[in-house]
Amino acid sequence: MYKHIALLVRKEGMSHDAFVDYWQTNHTPIAREIEGVVRYHTVLPADPAASEFDGVAELYFDRLDALHDALGSEGSRDYDPAKGKAKEAREDVDNFLDIERRPRFIGEEFVEKDVTGGDTTGLYKHSAFLVRKEGLSHEAFLDHWANEHVPLAREIPGVVRYTRVVPTDPEASEFDGVAELYFEDLDALRAGLGHESSRDYDPDHPKARAPREDVDNFLSIGDRPRFVGRETVQKDETGGA
Repeated sequence: MYKHIALLVRKEGMSHDAFVDYWQTNHTPIAREIEGVVRYHTVLPADPAASEFDGVAELYFDRLDALHDALGSEGSRDYDPAKGKAKEAREDVDNFLDIERRPRFIGEEFVEKDVTGGDTTGLYKHSAFLVRKEGLSHEAFLDHWANEHVPLAREIPGVVRYTRVVPTDPEASEFDGVAELYFEDLDALRAGLGHESSRDYDPDHPKARAPREDVDNFLSIGDRPRFVGRETVQKDETGGA
């Protein structure tokens, strides 16, 4: 499936609580009905005070052209759909989001591990927005990620679902990929990946240490936004896939 991921920053002058209330109460019912959307997730920060963003919104589509029709191309932030729920949702974001500070990512999702049965509501998720190491091509980055890093990341203690999202248009993308690791509770996530505000976590467990050490081989750590939050599936017409 194809996925649009938006890292959300609230409008200036709005509190985080007011942002969450508006997003969940006003915007989500609109976003669920955007033409072509087959699955929709919202992710709220586990620790808002330590988070770089106020939330993450994820819209899934069966086809890339359906995604572009509804949400625009990778490089477009000012897309103005002509009609329907896509138009209504685009107009509504101005009521609660800082558009200029909202990174977005369009990619194809690859499920590398899943013991959840597809129901991720209530799970805690670590989303890492990946930027490749200087001097590494995007193709070499993808090769290392898929063939060297994924086998290590799948074995991190506590991981119940692991997905990679690969950009459909790398040249227009702000990131080289998104890695999503799910855990049943926040303690398990922190044991495997560290605290929300920590980028220099040095785990003791060998199966958590190995992927942490490997990131230095292909990622620019300082340029990698990360988000730790609790996910809610707001819509699912995929059968839990």
